[in-house]
Amino acid sequence: MHKRTVIFISDGTGITAETLGNGLLSQFEGINFQHVRLPFVDTVEKAEQGLERITGIGKLDGIRPLVIMTMMDPQLGTILRRADALILDLFEAFIAPLEQELGTQSSHTARRMHGQSGREYASRIEAMNFALAHDDGISAAKLKNADVILVGVSRSGKTPTCLYLALQFGLKAANYPLIPEDFERSRLPDTLLPFRDKLFGLTIAPEQLQRIRQERKPNSRYASLENCRYEVAAAESLMDRAEIVYFDMTARSIEEIAVQLLQAVRREA
Repeated sequence: MHKRTVIFISDGTGITAETLGNGLLSQFEGINFQHVRLPFVDTVEKAEQGLERITGIGKLDGIRPLVIMTMMDPQLGTILRRADALILDLFEAFIAPLEQELGTQSSHTARRMHGQSGREYASRIEAMNFALAHDDGISAAKLKNADVILVGVSRSGKTPTCLYLALQFGLKAANYPLIPEDFERSRLPDTLLPFRDKLFGLTIAPEQLQRIRQERKPNSRYASLENCRYEVAAAESLMDRAEIVYFDMTARSIEEIAVQLLQAVRREA
């Protein structure tokens, strides 16, 4: 597989550069992209060091690297552009047209996108604590305060999805596992019945579930393909009868599922 090094550079966290950059790179199959991250390049000295790093990588690879950057300071961007590399400055591509359209200059302030008010920060921390306290059915004491409650079989992606909803959107997300006893009774756990309007489900292909469970408990009945097929089918049947909207995690990222859940929650609100 063809290999290319991609360097994400920013005078802030680099999250924007990496998120947008990965979206672009995902369109190119058959290339093994090696990621290098250089965040907080916010001084001339650091920019010069970044330039040296890019040059060194190019010499080592024998081909110029790809540089995807979000630099708000024009002076630092100019230094980095001296590199023998394909330079994609995402802010430069969009800020100038916006300035022209809006008839005003941008603030050129690094890290502004990731700045949060005290209220926003507190809300996300509270949501994170809620998700951890209500993970995998640990507690049902405050489910009435949940924005969303996820149900599904064990290892179907409930925990990471709840944590992402908390960190990214400040949603209080709880998750509750569906277990064989629920399937035998053919009904939801009594604990969840008062919160039907907050319930959403996750499902997953049995083959993928088996691979995930095999890593946790190798060669166990819990991880057997036969059991995974049974649990997934039983869970989907239960959710269908309970008229719970559920999402398939098999070929989707946590981010995709989280956005779909957010849209569904807002429709229900």
